[in-house]
Amino acid sequence: MRKKNSDGSRHARLLILVDESNVGSSVRTAGRGLDWLKLREFLAGPSTGRDLIEMVVYAGLPPATPAWQEERDKKNKFIHWLRSNGFMVVTKDGAPAEEGRYKANVDVMMAIDALELSVEMRPDVVILVTGDADFAYLAIKLRRRGIRVEVASVAANLGNILKSAANDVIDLAPLFRTFEMMNVQDLPAPAQQQQRRRMPRFRPPAPRHR
Repeated sequence: MRKKNSDGSRHARLLILVDESNVGSSVRTAGRGLDWLKLREFLAGPSTGRDLIEMVVYAGLPPATPAWQEERDKKNKFIHWLRSNGFMVVTKDGAPAEEGRYKANVDVMMAIDALELSVEMRPDVVILVTGDADFAYLAIKLRRRGIRVEVASVAANLGNILKSAANDVIDLAPLFRTFEMMNVQDLPAPAQQQQRRRMPRFRPPAPRHR
């Protein structure tokens, strides 16, 4: 049975789709660790007046090779935590790339799922947690089906095409500022430099003259 507001109108059914790599990169750039429970509460908590159907997280896994096994194990533990806390997680194995990186593009999976789930789950609202402009056409396709599309991102990572394709934009910057700061060694290189510039240098006391 669908819940109703105090005025008798029913709550909007909400489906949230998360590009884990994109939102993770945004919050790390801000020097913060991503609090997934706070993110869900912010987007779909009781104060929003919406009924969350599912929050689906699309995550790339490090390659299944000995060189990447340690990182893969860490990512799998994180995915297990997400699933244990009520998130639906869809994964894709990555492939080695240049400079000790790996690539696991989940865009196509997320787009196909969005169209299929919009038919199967019948949401009134879909929130795309990403700033990737490649999802602009998906936003338009969902809107053609009568679904309200909102994009949750930060301004610096939000493509203009995606912004104009959605019904509305949810700015995540204020939420990110409530997350805990990351350790300096865990920050991306530019953020590390910024943090280090803010740290006062230790200067030995001047010698006393007798």
